[in-house]
Amino acid sequence: MNTIELTKANFLKKVADYETNPTEWKYLGDKPAIVDFYAPWCGPCKMVAPILEELAAEYDGQIVIYKVNTMNEEQLAADFGIRSIPTLLFIPTNGKPQMAQGAMGKADFKRVIDSILLGK
Repeated sequence: MNTIELTKANFLKKVADYETNPTEWKYLGDKPAIVDFYAPWCGPCKMVAPILEELAAEYDGQIVIYKVNTMNEEQLAADFGIRSIPTLLFIPTNGKPQMAQGAMGKADFKRVIDSILLGK
């Protein structure tokens, strides 16, 4: 599996319809997810992208990895208060999502995926 590019419309259908439920987080997916808010010109984003592709393949069937181009989806980025990129949203199937800013290495991603998303 590869990472999946999201528009705001797809985010509202696949991840969370925060416009309908602005006060309550309700994840719509059936697998834990990572949402990578990035920009094509961002150096650290370019370093994270191949790691996320590897993780999408490695954790195929266990998690979903989405990408949001903040240049194209300015409103979605603003709605989530994205001020620096990359910003990563880690979404467990139950509970609140957690946000992290800045580039991470593969080992760090795996630690977060295993502990927060998969509860290993």
